Amino acid sequence: MLVRVEAVGICHADIATREGKTPFPHPAVLRHEGAGVVETVGAGVTSLRPGDRVVLTFASCGACASCRSGLPSQCMDFLSLNFAAGARPDGSPTLWHGDTPLHGHFFGQSSFATHALVTERNAVKLPDDAPPATLAPLGCGIQTGAGAVLNVLRPAPGGSVAVFGAGAVGLAAVMAARLTQASQVIAVDVNPGRLALATELGATDTIDARTTDPVAAIRKLTGGGAGHVLESSGNVLVFRQAVDAAAIGGVIGIVGAPFGREAAVDVADIVNASKRIVGIVEGGGVPHVFIPTLAALHAAGRLPVERLVTTFPFDRINDAARAAASGEAVKPVLLL
Repeated sequence: MLVRVEAVGICHADIATREGKTPFPHPAVLRHEGAGVVETVGAGVTSLRPGDRVVLTFASCGACASCRSGLPSQCMDFLSLNFAAGARPDGSPTLWHGDTPLHGHFFGQSSFATHALVTERNAVKLPDDAPPATLAPLGCGIQTGAGAVLNVLRPAPGGSVAVFGAGAVGLAAVMAARLTQASQVIAVDVNPGRLALATELGATDTIDARTTDPVAAIRKLTGGGAGHVLESSGNVLVFRQAVDAAAIGGVIGIVGAPFGREAAVDVADIVNASKRIVGIVEGGGVPHVFIPTLAALHAAGRLPVERLVTTFPFDRINDAARAAASGEAVKPVLLL
């Protein structure tokens, strides 16, 4: 399908890819949080038609055992479809500059563009009045943080959730945790402004890791450790803190994924305390089910994604990238 892009978010994955920290061939058109309107559909498309408003999300094959089991975020071809090739699965390019092919198909969309060529599997229909600038981040960042809590960690009533990193993903997790019956939602970051926002979005406690040992603070607040911990910063030292801050029998979800980095953990602590470490991709949900659910929560005023969004005109893409890298903006969104 050809989608006319109306809005597209920026996240640290784009910056890391631009800088060569995430494997993807250059020169390339990046981005994976597009929202817009379907202009043209191929003959095989059955669920969408021209004029439909959509949010774009990650690509999956639909044919492997994971996809057939309803686990597209665990697609056997996830890396090749979303990162490595920079082209369709058969190697053909989706973008050209004159007679020269460019690398595209980033997360199956490459939506830093006026138009994106996508498949039916990674375009999710939304209501016609859905605000594209606000809902574009549902395709990745919001779905990742909220889904990690609602689909994977699933805190029980009265439980505790600690979120390391108060960026867009971490703050989405905070908002999602407040939708559960968890009694404690703890946000950890080094940015006072982000911590203040976390409080406004539902965190019961915040910890400034510049001045306070977050592991000791979480253990004190929870009486031994958090039952559910999410690490969203992508910092391997913070990941170790997240593991150490978990309670006996606690679950640690990790969504920050720096390529080629290793983390040291206390194996005896993991075994003796029966801790579980879970890798979570894109919130672990089914986008065609979960993204409309998030959109409905937003429409009902229960998921205030707009609190995270700062908009920029498309020709200020570099300003938006700098705002994302510096932390000035939680979720920059470009308007086309």
